[in-house]
Amino acid sequence: MGEPAGRWRELNKAYWDERVPIHLGGAFYDVDGLRAGPDSLKDFETAEVGDVSGKSLIHLQCHFGRDTLSWAARGATVTGLDFSAPATGAGTRLAAELGLDARFLTADVYDAVSAVRGQTFDIVYASFGALNWLPDIGRWAAVAAELLTPGGFLYLAEFHPFSFVLDDETASTVTHDYFDEGPEASGGPGTYADETAQTEHNDTVEWRHSLATVVSAIAAAGLRIRFLHEHDHTFYRQRQSLESRDGQIYRHPDGVPRTPLTYSIRAEKA
Repeated sequence: MGEPAGRWRELNKAYWDERVPIHLGGAFYDVDGLRAGPDSLKDFETAEVGDVSGKSLIHLQCHFGRDTLSWAARGATVTGLDFSAPATGAGTRLAAELGLDARFLTADVYDAVSAVRGQTFDIVYASFGALNWLPDIGRWAAVAAELLTPGGFLYLAEFHPFSFVLDDETASTVTHDYFDEGPEASGGPGTYADETAQTEHNDTVEWRHSLATVVSAIAAAGLRIRFLHEHDHTFYRQRQSLESRDGQIYRHPDGVPRTPLTYSIRAEKA
């Protein structure tokens, strides 16, 4: 991909910095609803993570902390970490406004261990749309392992990489190489939360890590994988062929063979 790939962090940070106020003010993230009661987590996330009361949790690549604050509302002591200062600043303000036990740190995810000054956590959490911004998943998994207390666990919920190799119109034909993990130029004007938004920083770099890459990286970091679950639904229209069900849940149409759209992994530190 050449020169833009070498500037991946600079390009991606400018992209996300610019989109923070758009996301705070738009309907997609529903910040007013968050103020009424933080509850943005998915049903399978809360079921698979379990009770977090009294536990410490760090949310890597947290954006402005909608999910971070939702874990805090469930009783966890949370730390949100993101490389975007506008995002973590917004999270800090929301936490104070809501009176929740949450702090936000501005740091690259690869620098998380130094950012928390060696603190460890019961739970390391990362979710939807995080890993595609990182070139080195092995390094990410090693950071997650180092952040965990003994007996703690990593919980990852992500978009399934196979869902991005299919054609957009019908999701029935493989049109992209599953094993080509990037980097690839991406981005474009606007944002998934507001496609009509006027934006200046529109160039990004992403990676499409295979499921094998992610699972192998977590195992190589010394974590014991307790489960890998694949799910037949997602939370935005990843493909035009998907149908909206139950609000923001999207599924394949009835009668169409299903493919995995999201997945979740829980892996423990001995």
